[in-house]
Amino acid sequence: MIDNILNNFLIIWATVDPIGTMALFAGLTASMTAKQRRKTALKTIIYAALILIGAIVVGQLLLGAMGISLLSFQVAGGVILFLFGLQMIFSNSSTNETGEPRHDISVFPLAIPATASPGAILAVILITDNHVYSIEEQMITTATMLVVLLITLILMLFSGGIIRLIGIGGASLLTRIMGMILAALSVEFIMEALGVGKWVNGMA
Repeated sequence: MIDNILNNFLIIWATVDPIGTMALFAGLTASMTAKQRRKTALKTIIYAALILIGAIVVGQLLLGAMGISLLSFQVAGGVILFLFGLQMIFSNSSTNETGEPRHDISVFPLAIPATASPGAILAVILITDNHVYSIEEQMITTATMLVVLLITLILMLFSGGIIRLIGIGGASLLTRIMGMILAALSVEFIMEALGVGKWVNGMA
């Protein structure tokens, strides 16, 4: 049982990527106040938790009923994420003239697809397969997932130190760097879904 929990923890950790999510969060919230960052971090984790729990509970049934493969979902998410990455690179600011965010970044891209990534959604569906695992095992896996999200939240809350350290100019640079990384990540999502990633890696 302990080995299974540890294995699931590592799988969820790898697909959620708390460190990468924290870096993205720092870049996207660089212009926010400390109170706004805390609120955004909390909302991000709540939304991500709801998405992943929903995937555990009805993911298999919903995708099967709608005839949608997770690969199609991954490609669509990758395209949208790429466009958002370009916006981060070329826009002057993530806020408009009133100082309010153009949209709720705690939903996109922080909750999905950064935290509740297509890989994370696929992972929790697979490691809670209704045909393989008992209800008790699925509940333990869900608790393990929530622990990973809690760690992600803690890292987000400490990201304010990064912003204070690098200053406004550094924060602007970080935003553009994270935009480039986000665009590259979106391409990786699409290549992986199309099976191109493995072919490219094999050529390297």
